[in-house]
Amino acid sequence: MSDKTSAAGIVGAKKRKQKEPQLLQPKKSFWQTLWRQRSILLLALPGVVLLIIFRYVPMYGILIAFKNYKAAHGVWGSAWLDPLWKNFAMFFKNVNCWPIIWNTLKVGVLSLLFTFPAPIIFAILLNETKGRLFKKGAQTISYIPHFISVVVICSMLNGFGSTTGLFNDLREIMGFARVDMNYGDQYFLLEYIGSAVWQGMGWGSIIYLAALSNVDTTLYDVANIDGANRWQKIKNIAWPTILPTAAIMLIMNVGNVLNADFTKILLMQNDTNRSSLDVIATFVYQKGIVEGKFSYSTAVNLFASIISFILVYGANAFTRKINPENSLW
Repeated sequence: MSDKTSAAGIVGAKKRKQKEPQLLQPKKSFWQTLWRQRSILLLALPGVVLLIIFRYVPMYGILIAFKNYKAAHGVWGSAWLDPLWKNFAMFFKNVNCWPIIWNTLKVGVLSLLFTFPAPIIFAILLNETKGRLFKKGAQTISYIPHFISVVVICSMLNGFGSTTGLFNDLREIMGFARVDMNYGDQYFLLEYIGSAVWQGMGWGSIIYLAALSNVDTTLYDVANIDGANRWQKIKNIAWPTILPTAAIMLIMNVGNVLNADFTKILLMQNDTNRSSLDVIATFVYQKGIVEGKFSYSTAVNLFASIISFILVYGANAFTRKINPENSLW
């Protein structure tokens, strides 16, 4: 009876406590919150300062796109264009404008289609690997290409693509004739995207492996008891775990569709393919650095930046509509 009485007393006390009006905690002011979190803010301060100095302060340079910029006069001393959108109109009237935009979209979209899922697939395969030594070795080897210079990569592609190179050796083994893969633009996308996948797959898989490391191992134990095969485990355990990370990475990568790897494309160009491999980045380099048309090149690059912002905003809005938890904002 004593145990029942004490239990009933505890239940009654809990009910009375729930009925009692809760005292409202005084709302802390903005400055009080800052002071309470001063240690965290102090840790973030160097990063914020660097972000402001190198990302936000230089943004005043977009004024060059609307001015007849002269280096001797500076940004503020240069005269405004009349009309302000003169450089943009000049670009769209250029006979090479739409071919350049098409080349940029083609390279960017195809690169996204192949380079984005590759790290995800590689991370899932590594996660399913049982041998610890083999897994660590594969990870280490896959990271190495990321640290190879783009100049070295392009030199390798030029050598492998020659008539006596490795790629033609493989073609001959498969029964194909030897060709100069560096001549023209027929094999450009194959070499460009293939090297991008090889160079970024291992490094890009790090973030997905980190997400997979947080999976509760008991989920796999329960799946084994239920008789789930490996594909069912990937579909119902691994994939839902990395989906939020993959969604955020996709939103960020969509903004880089117009930002092709300028250095690699520039180094892969030659007299036989230069006109067909021209993208916005190489066009801006040619007009701004080589020809010294700073205002014109700034306007073209600003156009690409605006389109990139629209793509990121649209991708985030689409993701938020499907699943608000996976969106950036």
